[in-house]
Amino acid sequence: MADNGAIDKLKGKAKELAGKVTGDKRTETEGKTDQVKGDAKGAVGEVKDRAAGVKDSLTDNKDTKDDVK
Repeated sequence: MADNGAIDKLKGKAKELAGKVTGDKRTETEGKTDQVKGDAKGAVGEVKDRAAGVKDSLTDNKDTKDDVK
């Protein structure tokens, strides 16, 4: 599945460019906002991945300690 943060950033970049070309400051600003939103989604996704990795590593360590006698 595609990364929603990356999709928001791409849409935002396109919207910002469209706003610049047409001289529409509102569309340009919305595009910049969408890009920030995409960055935030990406950061949240990274934190979730790291948390899952930490959980897995802690779980793996407990299993390893139980196996060693």
